[in-house]
Amino acid sequence: MSSKKRRRIIAGAVSALVIFLYIWGFRLEKVNYNITSNKINDDVKIVFVSDLHDCVYGKNQSGLMEEIEIENPDIVLFGGDVIDSAGGSDDALEIMRLVKEKYPCAYSAGNHEVVRDDCEEFFEDVSEIGIPILYGQFCEMNVKGQKIRVYGIIDSYEKDKHEQLDECYDNFDDSYYNILLAHQPEQCVDLLDTDEDVPPFDLVLSGHAHGGQWRLPYILEQGLYAPDQGIFPERTTGVFECGSSVQIVSRGLARPLRMIFIPRIFNRPELSVITLSKGENK
Repeated sequence: MSSKKRRRIIAGAVSALVIFLYIWGFRLEKVNYNITSNKINDDVKIVFVSDLHDCVYGKNQSGLMEEIEIENPDIVLFGGDVIDSAGGSDDALEIMRLVKEKYPCAYSAGNHEVVRDDCEEFFEDVSEIGIPILYGQFCEMNVKGQKIRVYGIIDSYEKDKHEQLDECYDNFDDSYYNILLAHQPEQCVDLLDTDEDVPPFDLVLSGHAHGGQWRLPYILEQGLYAPDQGIFPERTTGVFECGSSVQIVSRGLARPLRMIFIPRIFNRPELSVITLSKGENK
């Protein structure tokens, strides 16, 4: 075989691999998490939508909505970065509108929302849909007779995270199952892993890290790079301890076109499906 032909074969194989990984990276993956608590008597299913970055999943978000409907959740929670720091917001608002029509839901923003010049307008649009926006506040939900509170802290918006967290604790009631939406996973460790005598949240939901962007199974399980964690990050996907709380970090739903400079490799977009069940706290 001539060297020229060999180079063509190698170039073709590499191109095919790149195209495969790119297309494969568009396919949404539902990831199931099972969390037990002695505060739960009957199963509660939560769908967590994180880091959408205004990406499109079918006409009028029909693909994403269909996947949510299949799960028939009791609650849908929107984490941060549902829109990008630049560009539109119509597709994010469309899925939020569709979800609100069928399920109880709440939302806490991320860094991409708060850096936009039209941040306030976007928050007004979300409020008009009827979804509560949480920053230092909480909303209560009653699921099958079980009391659940969802709190939220967001990035650099009016009040810093410590002030928002203090406000959460001012209204904290440990008789509820308490969920905290906190976008950046590594910051939660600093905020919640404290010697202060405060009750733990039962569950913390985060995103932001995009699964570490480039992952290699069994080798780079947490990926190569994550925003604000840098090279070889430690919290990009999965279940972790966060102080005395359980933390789930979603890979998020941003598709490759939103990450053209740092595309996903072996790192499909994630729709998180969380089942809370009766049992020992874990």
